[in-house]
Amino acid sequence: MNARHLIIHGRVQGVFYREWTVRTAHSLGVAGWVRNLPDGTVEAHVEGEDAAVLQMIAAMHEGPSHARVERIEEREVAVEGYEGFGRR
Repeated sequence: MNARHLIIHGRVQGVFYREWTVRTAHSLGVAGWVRNLPDGTVEAHVEGEDAAVLQMIAAMHEGPSHARVERIEEREVAVEGYEGFGRR
């Protein structure tokens, strides 16, 4: 199991990035949450099997079609045991 805390920079609010993240997380079987931050970034906690977490982060670099991800700050964090993936 692996867990990552992410801050996604770029044009990621108002382009369905959070909804896309929830759907993608469900399809990959990862758990955690995603939310908008006041500064225009998106914050996420992603946890699950190593390969699934890596796939999720790779997908998040692309995002939905109208998003423009500039960069993702990523740090390893403790697994918190979330079940499912939600929007905050």
